[in-house]
Amino acid sequence: MEGCRWTTAGTLLLASLVLSSRTARSEEDRDSLWDAWGSWSECSRTCGGGASYSLRRCLSSKTCEGRNIRYRTCSNVDCPPEAGDFRAQQCSAHNDVKYQGQFYEWLPVSNDLENPCSLKCQAKGTALVVELAPKVLDGTRCYTESLDMCISGLCQIVGCDHQLGSAVKEDNCGVCNGDGTTCRLVRGQYKSQLSANKLDDMVVAIPYGSRQIRLMLKGPDHLYLETKTLQGVKSENSLSSTGSFLVENSSISFQKLPDKEILRIPGPLTADFTIKIRYAGAADSSVQFIFYQPIVHRWRETDFFPCSASCGGGYQLTSAECFDLRSSRVVADQYCHYYPENIKPKPKLQECNLDPCPASDGYKQIMPYDLYHPLPRWESTPWTACSSSCGGGIQSRSVSCVEEDMQGHISPVEEWKCMYTPKMPVVQPCNIFDCPKWLAQEWSPCTVTCGQGLRYRVVLCIDHRGMHTGGCTPKTKPHIKEECIVPTPCYKPKEKLPVEAKLPWYKQAQELEEGAMVSEEPSFIPEAWSTCSVTCGVGSQVRLVKCQVLLSFSQSVADLPIDECEGPKPVSQRACYSGPCNGEATEYTPEESELLYGSLQEFDELYDWEYEGFTECSESCGGGVQEAVVTCLNKQTRETVDETLCVTSRRPPQLLKACSLDPCPPRWEIGKWSTCSLTCGVGLQTRDVFCSHLLSRETNETIVLADELCYTPKPSLVQACNRFDCPPSWYPTEWQECSQTCGSGVQKRDMLCKQHLVDGSLLELPETFCSTPRPVTQQVCKNEDCPSEWLLSDWTQCSVSCGEGTQSRNAICRKMLKTGHFVINSSLCPPLPFSSLTRPCALDTCTRHNRPVHKQSPHIMAIKKVYIQTRKQKKLHFVVGGYAYLLPKTSVNLRCPTRRFRKSMITWEKDDKRLISSAHITITPYGLIKINRLKPSDTGTYTCTAGPVQEHFVIKLIGSNKIIARQPASIREEETMRKPSLNEALRTEEKHVNRILFNGSKAEKRGHLVDPSRWYDYIVSRLIQYRGWPGENLASWEAQESTERNASSEEDQSREYSLPFTMITEQKRLDDIISNLSQQPEELKDVYTEQLVVQLAQEVFKSHLEHQESVIRASRKGLDTTSMEHPVHRHVSGFTSSLRTSSAEAFLPTSVDPVNGLRRPHRKPAILRKISAAQQLSASEVVTHLGQTVVLASGTLSVLLHCEAVGNPKPTISWAKNGEEVEYNERMLLQPDDSLQILEPVEADVGFYACNASNALGSDSVSIAVTLAGKPLIKASRATVINTESPAVTVDIGSTVKTIQRVNVTISCQVAGVPEAEVTWFKNKVKLSFAHHLHDGLLLIPNVSLSDQGLYSCKAANLRGEVTESSQLLVLEPPRPLPYLKDLTAVLSSAGTSAHSVLTSSSGTNMTISPGSSALIEYQWSADKLMACSASCGHKGVQLPQLMCLLDGAEVNISYCKEKPKPALQPIACNRRDCPSRWMVTSWSPCTRSCGGGIQIRRVTCQRLTVKGNSVPMSNEACAQVSKRPVDTQNCNRQPCVEWVASSWGQCNGPCIGPRLAVQHRQVFCQTKDGISVSSDQCSSLPRPLSTQNCWTDLCGVHWRVSLWTVCTATCGNYGFQSRRVDCVHIRTNKPVMEHHCSWRPRPANWQRCNITPCENVECRDTTRYCEKVKQLKLCQLTQFKSRCCGTCGKA
Repeated sequence: MEGCRWTTAGTLLLASLVLSSRTARSEEDRDSLWDAWGSWSECSRTCGGGASYSLRRCLSSKTCEGRNIRYRTCSNVDCPPEAGDFRAQQCSAHNDVKYQGQFYEWLPVSNDLENPCSLKCQAKGTALVVELAPKVLDGTRCYTESLDMCISGLCQIVGCDHQLGSAVKEDNCGVCNGDGTTCRLVRGQYKSQLSANKLDDMVVAIPYGSRQIRLMLKGPDHLYLETKTLQGVKSENSLSSTGSFLVENSSISFQKLPDKEILRIPGPLTADFTIKIRYAGAADSSVQFIFYQPIVHRWRETDFFPCSASCGGGYQLTSAECFDLRSSRVVADQYCHYYPENIKPKPKLQECNLDPCPASDGYKQIMPYDLYHPLPRWESTPWTACSSSCGGGIQSRSVSCVEEDMQGHISPVEEWKCMYTPKMPVVQPCNIFDCPKWLAQEWSPCTVTCGQGLRYRVVLCIDHRGMHTGGCTPKTKPHIKEECIVPTPCYKPKEKLPVEAKLPWYKQAQELEEGAMVSEEPSFIPEAWSTCSVTCGVGSQVRLVKCQVLLSFSQSVADLPIDECEGPKPVSQRACYSGPCNGEATEYTPEESELLYGSLQEFDELYDWEYEGFTECSESCGGGVQEAVVTCLNKQTRETVDETLCVTSRRPPQLLKACSLDPCPPRWEIGKWSTCSLTCGVGLQTRDVFCSHLLSRETNETIVLADELCYTPKPSLVQACNRFDCPPSWYPTEWQECSQTCGSGVQKRDMLCKQHLVDGSLLELPETFCSTPRPVTQQVCKNEDCPSEWLLSDWTQCSVSCGEGTQSRNAICRKMLKTGHFVINSSLCPPLPFSSLTRPCALDTCTRHNRPVHKQSPHIMAIKKVYIQTRKQKKLHFVVGGYAYLLPKTSVNLRCPTRRFRKSMITWEKDDKRLISSAHITITPYGLIKINRLKPSDTGTYTCTAGPVQEHFVIKLIGSNKIIARQPASIREEETMRKPSLNEALRTEEKHVNRILFNGSKAEKRGHLVDPSRWYDYIVSRLIQYRGWPGENLASWEAQESTERNASSEEDQSREYSLPFTMITEQKRLDDIISNLSQQPEELKDVYTEQLVVQLAQEVFKSHLEHQESVIRASRKGLDTTSMEHPVHRHVSGFTSSLRTSSAEAFLPTSVDPVNGLRRPHRKPAILRKISAAQQLSASEVVTHLGQTVVLASGTLSVLLHCEAVGNPKPTISWAKNGEEVEYNERMLLQPDDSLQILEPVEADVGFYACNASNALGSDSVSIAVTLAGKPLIKASRATVINTESPAVTVDIGSTVKTIQRVNVTISCQVAGVPEAEVTWFKNKVKLSFAHHLHDGLLLIPNVSLSDQGLYSCKAANLRGEVTESSQLLVLEPPRPLPYLKDLTAVLSSAGTSAHSVLTSSSGTNMTISPGSSALIEYQWSADKLMACSASCGHKGVQLPQLMCLLDGAEVNISYCKEKPKPALQPIACNRRDCPSRWMVTSWSPCTRSCGGGIQIRRVTCQRLTVKGNSVPMSNEACAQVSKRPVDTQNCNRQPCVEWVASSWGQCNGPCIGPRLAVQHRQVFCQTKDGISVSSDQCSSLPRPLSTQNCWTDLCGVHWRVSLWTVCTATCGNYGFQSRRVDCVHIRTNKPVMEHHCSWRPRPANWQRCNITPCENVECRDTTRYCEKVKQLKLCQLTQFKSRCCGTCGKA
């Protein structure tokens, strides 16, 4: 609807133009009758190309020539995709107008050849086409694929420059008015090659930006597309049907015909397209394709390089770099060289830094530079000799950048100065032609027509050009003669001699053998034999032997000197026989032949063997041998003849003599080359070379000498290898810094695709060149956990609406782990000062009806008392301000009553750390905290803070008549290291206590906490100890938690009733006692302590009794008071009488020291069992105690397993899962209170978790099950338990039990699971009845005997599944008594009465004490137990006594006894009996295949080991009852078989390395026998084929062409130079080519010095040809120009 405004706007504008006067007229308009053109109208379209017009009026009454309207294009920007087609918009505007009484949806009809500018539309879904308007709106395209547009109903031509009437067109590359050099035409043809293991194949890859693509497939196969965008997004299009569609925003037209498919894409492509073919039939298909591919690599000129001189005049150059338009980055020059259309810009040069140098006299000659100035250039050394004379070698050279100054001196400079031309290669192949090799011709016919004969052939040495030359290895020359058999039988008597021995055949065979043809290799050519010298009898024959060669180009034969031919010269003389001399011709019978050969004996005597000198010595030093040369001589002429003329049997024996006996000089010994250090890109090989001296050749003994003693040059130790380009691969950059300094951060790095080239350089390539997957570019940092930190919330609003109030905020202690998880725990952070969480705030003054404002500070109503709990009670209530000594497991409510302060703002701290509400400690909003069931970790100081005031409450635990308290270190050390009197105990702190308690202190006045708890602890502990309150024993509290007894004696009941729950006294009373003690003399302090403590006990108990009696009287007035009070007074009388005893010893056990009485006795660890269920703190967090079962749900994020243990020394806590120690990690955390926390639990975390507490006296262990809602879980052990003395054994299922007879064995099967599982027991897979003492998952096997041996199984089953675990029970023989224990008592008793001894045995311990001596209890070795037997059966079982360290009869760590001498131990035989049958296996055999999957076998037999140590074969059934038979066959070497596969050689278009010589490449990759590509590492053990080789190409037929030298720039002086042009041209066409094609030859000089003669100062003349320029630029005033242009500047 854009054009709806066109008519109206045009009419209005036309009217305004007529009314307005024209003032701005052009020169052209003034000469004509037209007024000036008006302004341009608004564009007819806002996008997509529209039209705008301008009007003018005729100022004459006559008709003006020309038009009064003109047009131009506008809004030449692409419309957004959602805008739609402009012609379609115009058709749709008629949708709401009835046509012939009916509404239609109109679609555009485009490309109407008759009238393209009429609006023709077609009714959707019908064939109705109607012209709805005679003209489309201006700016509508005439045709869909054209820029031509309709204006006023006429189609106007529009060029690609969007100008009306322009004929400018886009070239094939899509460049408007371009010359077609920015792209190249690619055409080709593909033919399918069917393969059994290939379903498809690639036809062609068409890169991003390509245009005018057309493909045609002929055949039964099918085309399809794969695309990859520049962002790496891949997709596929199957091209299943004919039509037009969009793929990656590129329009595609596809036709699918019965016998062919046609694909057209106008382009430009917005992604990389890969055209592939999918095989569909047996017949072959062909694909023809053509498209224009953009040249994405172009040369771009760089900025000027730095100046060559800092002052006095220098020069600077530009260069050209290859720029990738697609990735917008600079790439290697090779990319731009790939396109011949790319012409590298020549470097530009300019002068710079022309100011004189300050250090000199300010004068320096400046020479203007012309185009041929000697720029820095590459200089190379000569090529080294080729490493091989043929078959391909390597030669190298060094290349450096040099600069020649005006004096002709050449000096090396930085390489950047030469970068305007390609660097010459430093390595090139050489002698790449094949080495000469032997070539055998066809065999001749056999020399006979029947029977056995000979045949011959010619063998030539042929080089790579096909020429007959030398150089072949003689050892490999094929033989030229061999025997042959003609199958035709010879009808003659049986021969006694070979066929060729008979005279008629002898001559023929000899001639055939010795006859030779002239060849291109110099060879001996014998002529025909002369006739026999006699007509009868025996004579001789001679012939001429020449050295001849065949000239192939003229096909003529040339004679050569004899020494030019190699090999033995054929004989030139031989004997002949012309028959008997009686003139008769005779046929020879065999008998006559023997007579004939007998007569030849005289002929043989003409020739005989003789020694003729010796051969050369076999060694040049160190002792060698020479062999005598034996020749056949003519006795008459003394000439050497052929050895066949001498009788072989007469040949003299071999004759040897020693020679070269002098010792050898030192020589180089050379080892083998090592494997190449790199598989590509030029690696190195090394070898050992050392100087050695041979001492004796017989013993081959050598010694190594210094290198200086070998005078010949030392052979090379290193050589290059694998000189070919590496395949592109990924090269990572360094990891960047972590995104966070701690906790979970990430590191990033770039990954570049590079190729390691043969010249050592790295070529950066586009990422598509690297075929392997891109390595990771991001990883998690290996940081440490972050330190804990407080996270503070915002301040709350002020607590008052006027006046002064307070603000508060919350704090959370958070720690970020290295895994990225967060741990929130307030104990991890340092305590926050109160001021950081609460602050005062002041608002406007409150108005209170003119009453004066009195602001009082908050007040905490504290109670300063000391509480001592004497009996168990579930819950006690306290108010802050005092001390409480309480029993464990008591729940506590602690209030903080305040005035003038809001209770919701009260904050609590424990030991200066902020308290946060949890399942154990609850903080209410009413100033109250609740501690659930006290435990040792709850002891400490609780602080209540109300604004600026604080009060404290100290909680300590009582147990075993001792105070569990965190006493100061100094007190503990005093109590344990020495045993002082009370005077000494109080001495160190006496002044301090007095100052704090009685004189006051600054700290106290400031409201700080005064800590007298050390002395309170001491007094309260003495009070508890003397009185012996019925405080519960800690051990019984631990062990009897769940099994408390209610029944007790009447006296116990009355006592328990009479005693108070809590004894209470004022703090001031204890302060008075401490003050009183501090003022007593040192020698009386012990006595006064006892008296004051007894007095305090009477007061505390008396006040409680008075209170108790008043309560009883008030509550039970109707009962007889005597019956109630009697038990009370009966108890009190005994108590008070004991208090009256003044001696301290009356209150102490005889074995306890008065001060040492605070020491706790040694105790084994005990883990506190809990009966509460698992606590679900939230939907995602579970907290539980030991002895429970945790069922994991899908939303569970945290499980916390608590474990509390007591004992002395303090037990060490460790955790195990299913019998194995827990490995702590980022999910398994050990908390500071020894709890185990599991974050984000998974199925692998299911199992039984055991908390183990241990110290020197023993250990304790309790389990907890963590399971899923599913099949049950059994707690199993894999331990082996051996019992030789205990009467009862209890083990977990899964263990192996070895025990003696008559022992009670209990097997525990602890089961967990939801729903609950039912347990069933089996023995040897037979279900046990309930008569076998089954209860609570326990199986009791009483009084074990041999018949009880077997496999016991526990099966747990529920609705979700079942699981089974088994234990093996074996019965051992009873151990034999230790021989050295006999009569040991008698031996010890004879030592005398003064010695004290401890006698240990397996039956117990007897202590013998001499009269009058005391029992000294100390650490002792004990050997009363036996270790487990080393074997359960057979002939090697032994037992050793087990050494234990005992303290008070209890076992402790053996380190306590290390100072004591160990007793000698003797082994005892045990379990000596036949073993049960068992399987025996041999070692596996070697694999049947080295790859691709083979098998191994071994032998499996059933045998039994007897008590004598013999192995007895048994039947397989005997072993099958005990265990499953091991396998005897297994698979092996299953890795696939691989091989190197090479593609066909690529085009010969690599860099030129010689005349018509270039390099071609191919791909080498590793694949399996099935054709599947795998990593090259899998083929590393196989020899890798070459991936590069030399080749012949006409492109490299180039040479340097030079022009004539220019005129010298000076006629005299030292600064004249001349230059010339040097071009690389093709030999055949003589046209210039890129210079890098000629880089294999040294570039001729393009600059030289000239006219180096002194200038005479007689006349003033110019010495340079630039003086006219100097004059024009007015430079004559400068001294340096004035002198050199004297003539020109003088005229000026």
